[in-house]
Amino acid sequence: MTFDLTSSVPQLVKKNILIVDDHPFIIEGYKNAITRYNPKKYEFLISQGHDCQSGYDIIESDNTPTFDIAFLDISMPPYEEREIFSGEDLAKLLLKKMPSCKIILLTMYTELLKIKTIIRTIQPNGLIIKNDLTFDELLLAFDKVMKNEKYYSQSVVKMLNQSTHNAIEIDQYDKQILIHLAKGSTIDEMLQNIPISLNAVEKRKKHLKELLKIKNDSDEDLIKEAKSKGLF
Repeated sequence: MTFDLTSSVPQLVKKNILIVDDHPFIIEGYKNAITRYNPKKYEFLISQGHDCQSGYDIIESDNTPTFDIAFLDISMPPYEEREIFSGEDLAKLLLKKMPSCKIILLTMYTELLKIKTIIRTIQPNGLIIKNDLTFDELLLAFDKVMKNEKYYSQSVVKMLNQSTHNAIEIDQYDKQILIHLAKGSTIDEMLQNIPISLNAVEKRKKHLKELLKIKNDSDEDLIKEAKSKGLF
């Protein structure tokens, strides 16, 4: 008499994970934490990129699996040819192609304005300030997201609990205007890429300068202040 011993071995649940970060040691930390999470139940298949271009190429590849969870750094070298300037843009692309993918964003930004903009535009399943990041913190965030719960790190929660009466929020058109100003685009180039009128562009620039308390009419000062607040 023979016995099929393999039938009693539980099958591991496979999860596809994407990690994009421009710091290799941080990627290794993520992988170390993920592979230690419930190893008797899950098998994690990890794809990794190190900047916006490699992240874009992974997401757009025909050989790429549907990701269950993605860890994306906010600030990385951009892929200007595809207008992918940050982990936020990668998140938007990923959600467009794989709407069920859970997004965990990691950032060094500690500006309330930037944090609120990230939450409003991406609605991530997890948002972690890198200064909060420890091995236990990462495991906790991963566990929450695996259980379909949201996770914001301690600094994010603290900022969101602050008074927000002075908080500034900008939309995608404002962000595009700032990006083109920073690149030195002409007004004609700007209008070719942003579907609004010249009058609307000027009004938005004026409004941005008022919001950011720019006391002169300098576009350079506007860009400097917007960058310092992590608006793009």
